Amino acid sequence: MFSLQGDLLKGKRVVIIGFARQGQALARWLPVVGALPIVTDSKTAEQLNVNLADFPRARFHLGGNPEALVEIADMICVSGGVPLTLPLIQKAVERHIPITNDAQLFVDRCPAPIIGITGSAGKTTTTTLVGEMLKKAGFTTWVGGNIGNVLLDVMVGMRPEHRVVMELSSFQLELMFSSPKIAAILNITPNHLDRHGTMQDYMRAKANLIANQPKDGKAILGRDDWGARMVENTATGDVLWFSRSEIVADGAFLAGQRLFVSGQASTTGDPQEICEVSDIPLRGEHNVANVLAACAIAGAAGIPPEVMTETIRTFKA
Repeated sequence: MFSLQGDLLKGKRVVIIGFARQGQALARWLPVVGALPIVTDSKTAEQLNVNLADFPRARFHLGGNPEALVEIADMICVSGGVPLTLPLIQKAVERHIPITNDAQLFVDRCPAPIIGITGSAGKTTTTTLVGEMLKKAGFTTWVGGNIGNVLLDVMVGMRPEHRVVMELSSFQLELMFSSPKIAAILNITPNHLDRHGTMQDYMRAKANLIANQPKDGKAILGRDDWGARMVENTATGDVLWFSRSEIVADGAFLAGQRLFVSGQASTTGDPQEICEVSDIPLRGEHNVANVLAACAIAGAAGIPPEVMTETIRTFKA
């Protein structure tokens, strides 16, 4: 169970930049740990279409992002759509004020094991399928992050014996400095370059997911994707692969029309058959890749092959 005792945020003034889904979750959660949320957004209250009375313990500075807020901030929390080049954020950097987001605050405090998943494409399907595999294996499972629930909102109900599957965007990963023990980068193709500026910066943001894992972590990467292969050397733990085009010693692969798990994704260490391509309800080669990714991830988490097989055959995205 999540504990409120001794949280480092107690008594801190936390400036939330951006008051959409993630910002609102932060404004609800921060008072629970004894912090004071101070909300700023470039939009007015009317433009946000939010009832501010629902957040009685927050202070609001709307219709702009005044740089003067750094004078009272102990920490800055950035919502996903907010560029880190914002003058308020740059001023905070100059003053060495900690900058974070809802995803990092959750990862640092969640009592249950977390699986983190990112990718330029396929991450929602893969995240959902992994969640279903964990549920089928008997775990109480929470699926959220960039999809579904903002996980801070539901963390109070989580227990150490539960499991969490978390979809993460490049925006969230820009500020990630500690990562889940099991983490996957499905693929990295040009995306959000209006925000990140260059492909190199975009790849660096994605790579944060595996560059900040514990030493005993497991990183699952798409073998058939150039971008995912390029970040292999940033991984701090073991690397597993999934591939439609080659047999891999650790992970999941396609041989003919059959899907297998192997190595650390297998319960025996040897290749174990999961299903045939025709067993996958979702059509298209990209969904074969998504299913292989889910099998490698679930296998790394100790889910047995028969559970994967049953889940795949009945799965609906």
